[in-house]
Amino acid sequence: MTSMIEPRRILFIKPSSLGDIVHAMPVVAAFKQRWPSAHLTWLVKRQWADIVQRIDGVDAVWPVDPTLASWVGQALKLRAQRFDLVVDLQGLLRSALVARMTGCAQRVGFANGREGSPRFYSQRVAVPTTEMHAVDRYLSVAVALGVSVDGAPQFRFRLPSQDVTTLRDLFRRKDIDMDAPWVAMNVSARWPTKRWPAASFAAVATQLAARGIGPLVVIGGPDEREASQQVRSLTACPVVDLAGETSIGLLPALLSKACALITNDSGPMHVAAAVGTPVVSLFGPTSAVRTGPYGAGHTVLTHDLSCRPCFSRVCRNAIPMECLTAISPEQVVAAVVAQQSCRAVSR
Repeated sequence: MTSMIEPRRILFIKPSSLGDIVHAMPVVAAFKQRWPSAHLTWLVKRQWADIVQRIDGVDAVWPVDPTLASWVGQALKLRAQRFDLVVDLQGLLRSALVARMTGCAQRVGFANGREGSPRFYSQRVAVPTTEMHAVDRYLSVAVALGVSVDGAPQFRFRLPSQDVTTLRDLFRRKDIDMDAPWVAMNVSARWPTKRWPAASFAAVATQLAARGIGPLVVIGGPDEREASQQVRSLTACPVVDLAGETSIGLLPALLSKACALITNDSGPMHVAAAVGTPVVSLFGPTSAVRTGPYGAGHTVLTHDLSCRPCFSRVCRNAIPMECLTAISPEQVVAAVVAQQSCRAVSR
């Protein structure tokens, strides 16, 4: 454990992805509690900049584009910021090089970082086991710097009133009362092997509607419209489709208003958990121990097989994606009904 002089300027490198960004939020909260006057800059891929701007404790957001030229150019500009502490939670060659190019003497990262990244750190933090949650792994960096992490990890989003106003107007146009109970559904995921079948999501929506639970609101980005439309076409009840109609920055405010989120293993799952919304999540090739919804009150459903978790984007099981397809809609419905926040939805 290292106890350091209070840094005035901190650079936080965590460019992606959405779930990983949420997992890193408690480190920011811990730093700000330990060093309240420190100025914290977060380097992030431009596509996620709007959500990082809503993280409490972040003083400046430094967007970077995917190209190597952008990374090098931004690293040279960051050098002028004269940081006292650089923390690289990404652990890749590109992020470690940025840390080194800032000229900061105190550069902290994981000892098991990939692509040779540890060679560029002045302090390497050991990870005791791979079977720990990403939130706790990231917090081990704070501990290594002598920062106390007693108590529950803190996920603190700023929820601007304008975000709520924008969403309320959108819901009004869809003939929904945003402040009355409603259930969110996230039906897509980046990996094909993380996607529960559209027909199963549709069956859940139909069964919940039959119980008087709803309305069901499908969320997602513009590239997830096809998946949401497929679910809607298979559902024997009205489903509100918001896919592509809300920006990434609105996601914390949006999910804070839902009584529950039904979701694949995805970034929105972590945002929902961070804002205190109960999650019913479907896990196939990945591990809930490492990246499940953090905290109490959530339900993780899976079908255990000898090959899972395989962490693979390609399924090689004899029954394709059996770890997901064997989860029944009835299991998901039961998990939603069991949530106290959703019982009040029943009419």
